[in-house]
Amino acid sequence: MRCQQVSVNRRLFYSYIIFDEWYKEIELFMPKKYKAIVKVKNNLDGTAHCVKYRVSDLMKFTQFLDKKWSSWKWFNVYSNIGVNKGGQLASFTKNKRPESKFV
Repeated sequence: MRCQQVSVNRRLFYSYIIFDEWYKEIELFMPKKYKAIVKVKNNLDGTAHCVKYRVSDLMKFTQFLDKKWSSWKWFNVYSNIGVNKGGQLASFTKNKRPESKFV
């Protein structure tokens, strides 16, 4: 009985790995859901230095910002697809971070 359980668990484990890799490949071709405008620092003249990214996962995007632009201040999220394209959906700061992948 135990042998059957181990083989079933292995199959589930391998199925999960295959699904995970398949999902990552599909995710590369999916359109990005959001545009994000990020304030990363102030210029010498006092104006904001902002950068724009197209993103689909807000949690991973926040981790990316922490690595690439550790001094980022805030970012606004805009819709990149659908009827609401270009409309602002949310805004986040270093202290008020996204709690899920999607808005």
